[in-house]
This record gives sequence, C-alpha cells and structure tokens, in this order.
Amino acid sequence: MTRVRIGVLQTRTGIDPVANAAELVAGIAGLAAKGAELIFTPEMSGLLDRDRARAASLVCSQADDIVLAAVRAAARDHHVWIELGSLALRPADGDRLVNRGFLIDAAGGIAATYDKLHLFDVDLPNGDSYRESNAYAPGTRAVVAATPWGGLGLSVCYDIRFPALYTALAQGGADLIAVPAAFTRPTGEAHWHTLLRARAIETGAFVVAAAQSGLHADGRETYGHSLVVDPWGTIALDMGNEPGGAVVDLDLTRVAATRARIPSLHAGQAFAVDALTKSDALPRQPGRAPVAQPDRATVS
Repeated sequence: MTRVRIGVLQTRTGIDPVANAAELVAGIAGLAAKGAELIFTPEMSGLLDRDRARAASLVCSQADDIVLAAVRAAARDHHVWIELGSLALRPADGDRLVNRGFLIDAAGGIAATYDKLHLFDVDLPNGDSYRESNAYAPGTRAVVAATPWGGLGLSVCYDIRFPALYTALAQGGADLIAVPAAFTRPTGEAHWHTLLRARAIETGAFVVAAAQSGLHADGRETYGHSLVVDPWGTIALDMGNEPGGAVVDLDLTRVAATRARIPSLHAGQAFAVDALTKSDALPRQPGRAPVAQPDRATVS
C-alpha cells in the first residue's frame, strides 16, 4: 500500500500510569474514528516523573506494564497499528531501566521494539540538569520494522541529534521514521523544527515526531509541536502547544520520487580527515586576530 492515514497523539503525560493509559486509549479511539491506520505516541507515554524515587515504585517489567497492555488492547480493538513512542521499563537484568519504544500491529502483537541509543546528559543555561544515563541503560541496535505501508525506522528524542543513525535507518529500508520525544522547551524552541526537517531532507523519508507538551505534574515543561515532515523537508503538520490528536494522509510514493531527485542517500564517498593536533595550533600575535587555519580535509 502506498498511501496511509497516520494519527499523531500529543500528550501531557503525568505521574499516574493508570490515568496515562486511559488518556492513550481514548486518544487512540478518537484517531481510529477519524480513519487513522497507523498511530504515533510520544516518548515516555506511560509515565513522566523526574522524581526517580517516586517513579521507581511504578516502573515495572514489560510483561507487567499496564500501559503497554492497554495500548495493545486498543490496537486490537480498533484494528490499528501503533508506534508507542516509549515506556520506562525495568529489564530482567541490570540495575538501570530502559527507554523502550514499541511497534504494535493491528492484532495487538508486538511487531518490534527499540531501546533508545543516545541518552540525554546535559546542564542547560537556564539551570536545568538532565542525567538520563544515571537511570537508563542505552540500547545497542538500530531498528527498521516492517509495516503494511513500508519500513518504519524507530528512534527516540535525543537520537535526533545523531544524523548517522537516520542515514542508517533510511539505508536499511525506512520510508517513515518515528521520533517520539519529550523535548525541553529551551532546546525545542532553538532546534526542534530544524533538526526534524534536516533528518527528513537527509534521508528522503517521512519523519513523524509525536511529542509531549506543556507543564507536567512533575514540574517539567516540554515543547510540544508534534510534527510530520515530508521527504522534501516541508512541514505537513505542526500541532502547536496543546495536547490532542491529528490525522495526516501520506503518499509514500513520494519517498522514492524524492530520493531519485536528490540521490545522496547512497552516494556517499569514503574519506579520511587530517585532524588538527596541538602541535598544529598557530601562536596568537598580541593585538591581532587569530589566523584562520586552512581547510585540511582530504578525501580518498
């Protein structure tokens, strides 16, 4: 099938998984009623709580997670596919959690899973500090999953800043790429639209980014603006700041057409870099601007 109506849920996930599950199920039902065949939800759709001690008692294994069970049932009830952006889960081994995304088929089965590769560790100028790696272990593999409409590349939030991952997903058969997120407001305002458009342009794929939005119960504020970007980099949907759902019709023949116009995805050349070392640094002369270094990159 070359055409698909997708649904995008933008949520303001809180600290109660039962309430979050109910919100997701209602949102899925509403989008299915509008004809959505493939529905996308944000990162941390089941629980968003920066108080790790409080959250610890609510995070459980994949087999026991009530949000995952509820979403699987909703997929089966409405006969829709769902890209469940991610859940915080406790693995059977290891002392850290995983940030795991799911592709759920129309029978409620788990078609694919993906553990977030790149973890967000940063101190922001506004005083906010995030250390995702303190609580979460990174994934070890990229995933392109089969759907009735083509390959779906899975990623999560901070992954968006690592373009090599998206090139690999596209080269691995992704026609659509999911970027569920809980972007902070400062970084969202600065980079969100630009990064998502860049990844779509580089890969020639549709990029679907379901996002968290607004002031959450744990005190954090997320940027929202769930986006759908087409392979040419044009924004087909921007959901703004409020929670809700929207549907968009995608024509997947545009992926091949765009890649034919700009065939860069498979045209990369191997190259070496003559990198600067400390001994290459030119001394500054008092009162004068630094002398620009020549371009030392070489290609083989």
